[in-house]
Amino acid sequence: MAIDRAGNIAARLMSAATLDQQLFEITAADSLPPRTERDTWQRPVKVADALGVRAGSVVADVGAGGGYFTFRLAALVGAKGKVYAQDLDEKELARIRERSDKEKLTQIQTIQGSQEDPKLPEQSADAVLIVDTFHEFTRPDLMVAGIFRALKPGGRLGVLDRTAPLGLKSTDYMEQHFLPQETLVDQVMRGGLRLVSFESNFAGSPDGTRYYFAVFEKAGPSAKQ
Repeated sequence: MAIDRAGNIAARLMSAATLDQQLFEITAADSLPPRTERDTWQRPVKVADALGVRAGSVVADVGAGGGYFTFRLAALVGAKGKVYAQDLDEKELARIRERSDKEKLTQIQTIQGSQEDPKLPEQSADAVLIVDTFHEFTRPDLMVAGIFRALKPGGRLGVLDRTAPLGLKSTDYMEQHFLPQETLVDQVMRGGLRLVSFESNFAGSPDGTRYYFAVFEKAGPSAKQ
């Protein structure tokens, strides 16, 4: 087991291969919320680093749910930054607002999107993050178009989603909520973003589900070459 600075169990080391990843997460900056075991496999520090998130950044958490990433991103961008917590479910957004008010996190703003539009402000975001949600999009073309509009030139999109097993029928992928990696890359690139990096075995939850992590970028004068 790995213990964090407060003496809590932060990770259960299943193999030597995961040691560096887990230690990287649980020893990260103290500005983050209290570390949890989920951090070791969801890898929020690594995700934020890949997207270039820093103090003062503007980030959108699309499909924010209960706000796991929202509050970690808010800690990283600080009071001078902004985190748009976007979701379809107003109840989830209300919970995020309640916690934000309680913790006085004025940098968090909730947005209720639709199935066809994330409804993010145009050219506002340095980065957009979509975790375990892209496979639920019924109109990915329109959602990607909305994200493209929302990104500043040089802005990045990160997609963390379930690794699809090989050999399934297309109907099986839909029923089991998998999005083949090739399909994701094709849909996003057709929306005008270029692929920067792709990790097919980025993370894995305790139940054995594996996740890939893809990073895309909008062309512009500040885009990394």
